[in-house]
Amino acid sequence: MELNTWSLMVWLHVFAGIIWIGLLYYFNFVQVPAVAEAAADSDGPGPAAISKYVAPRALAWFRWGALATWLTGAGALNYVGGFSTHMFFTNGITVIGIGAWLGTIMLFNVWGLIWPNQKKLLGIKEATDAEKATAKKVAFMASRTNTLLSIPMIMCMVGHGHGLPF
Repeated sequence: MELNTWSLMVWLHVFAGIIWIGLLYYFNFVQVPAVAEAAADSDGPGPAAISKYVAPRALAWFRWGALATWLTGAGALNYVGGFSTHMFFTNGITVIGIGAWLGTIMLFNVWGLIWPNQKKLLGIKEATDAEKATAKKVAFMASRTNTLLSIPMIMCMVGHGHGLPF
């Protein structure tokens, strides 16, 4: 991969990451509290508008942004030799490798935990009330875990380009 292709890969990685993590923060800091507030408001329209119209679209951008971030990150990591065993912990790319592992865990949370459980909560997949209660807990914990992991992951994502020494 030549330098211009690598630069484009990194730019796409950052762009996709902004979409993914921006939506992660939107869900955790805006939508979840707003839905709870709407559900508690007996005079308001309720949470149906968000759950029916906003959440499915935002979740689509969220999960595909996660995949695009991971794929473009893997491409950029491959360019600097991060997939070769003798280079993974040398030449200043350890920080990228740590970020890649955090991103991989987060990607699994999106596709393996958050999305399957959100489908139950949004009525895309049929579920009993008990299954919905469990789905809500699992999706919530996976999303909050991703929010916490995003902080060191972002640091790792930009650390190599900003001179972190490992």
